[in-house]
Amino acid sequence: MVYLSEMPVLSGEELTRHCLIFRDTTDGDLPFLYQVYASTRAEELAIVPWSESEKKAFLEFQFNAQHTFYQNQFKNAAFWVIEQEGVSIGRLYLDRRADEICIIDIALLPEFRDRGIGTALLTAILAEARTKQQSTTIHVEYNNRALNLYRRLGFKQIAANGVYYLMEWTA
Repeated sequence: MVYLSEMPVLSGEELTRHCLIFRDTTDGDLPFLYQVYASTRAEELAIVPWSESEKKAFLEFQFNAQHTFYQNQFKNAAFWVIEQEGVSIGRLYLDRRADEICIIDIALLPEFRDRGIGTALLTAILAEARTKQQSTTIHVEYNNRALNLYRRLGFKQIAANGVYYLMEWTA
């Protein structure tokens, strides 16, 4: 079962197999969304010689800046919490445009990675894009371990900007 208040939902056999549900984010989700964000930076911060309180302050600042930017920059986007059997496991932010689907952000908590969930999510997004004859784009950090997944699914690097690659999948 997939439910949302306003945005069209993703669908697909793999999403159903993984028992994934999407719901709109609320202000009450901010602590969870911070947790997801912080988990994506854990490896990077593990090698930084900062105290735990310095790392926490940095992560909180970065999360708040990112969250505010996303909310202001992508007014028509879907901001979803991904749930599996009643447990919040990640976030998916999509901006469906006239000519493309832009994946603003996709992230799962560490304990839900490497289980095929990311592949199921991306496959559903690409199936929607294929049906609408749209491209799909995402910015990916050059050291992101999911980069191989994007390449395997047919994304191509079309630009580089700082620490990010702009990747595109075309129908």
